Amino acid sequence: MNKIRIMIADDERPARLFLKAILQNLDDADIVGEAENGAEAVELIKNLKPDLALLDLQMPEVTGLEVIKLLRKNEMPLIAFVTAYDEFAVRAFEVNAVDYLLKPVEEARLRETLNRVHERLEKNDSREAETRKVRNAVEIYEESTRDEFLQRIPVKKRDDIFLVGVDDVASIVADGELLHISTRNNEKFVINFRLKDLEARLEPRKFIRLSRGALVNVEMIERINPMPGGTFLVTLKNSQEISSSRLQSRVLRERLLKV
Repeated sequence: MNKIRIMIADDERPARLFLKAILQNLDDADIVGEAENGAEAVELIKNLKPDLALLDLQMPEVTGLEVIKLLRKNEMPLIAFVTAYDEFAVRAFEVNAVDYLLKPVEEARLRETLNRVHERLEKNDSREAETRKVRNAVEIYEESTRDEFLQRIPVKKRDDIFLVGVDDVASIVADGELLHISTRNNEKFVINFRLKDLEARLEPRKFIRLSRGALVNVEMIERINPMPGGTFLVTLKNSQEISSSRLQSRVLRERLLKV
């Protein structure tokens, strides 16, 4: 039996180690690469051409769903999403026969996934059909969750609680366990929350990661200046300036700078 060339993408190192430990017990699994975010996953998939990508659904900078959007049809490996239980994701994946693994991943369930991969790899014409299934699943998932996205963010200032409309948010910048929220009118608020968790509750078409610790509202971007090394300096309508990371700059180019 030929070995399946596998790439793992998860921003949490313990989760990657856990998956690797299981895969190393399986004779037909060959781990060819691992990524700690979606942007790295896109580059590794393009360069390594794995048979299977195990993608965490929620990753900072570029989610597992966005990885799919950034790959061309001829670059797409077989995909299995790895996720905590999410009824919308499960429904979208099951309807389209897209494989998924629930955390914590069980070896028997991963074995089933690899068996299916062997079957699909034997079918020479299956890759295009698999790509279509995955992209359909992504569309259904995003459509299902659209009404679940936050419309307002509750923030506390002294003894008062304000409801900041998501459309009024210009940027969200992480500083340790705190998130600094700036609005279009340059109001400042601080909340105690993880950026990754808040990002998952925001409409992905409205916000874009500029770096591991910065998220901005696309509608608030006024100017984008190229910088040395392939990065960008992004100026918002409230005059705030934020630099994009090298990894995230590629996503910025793909999403905003192509006609």
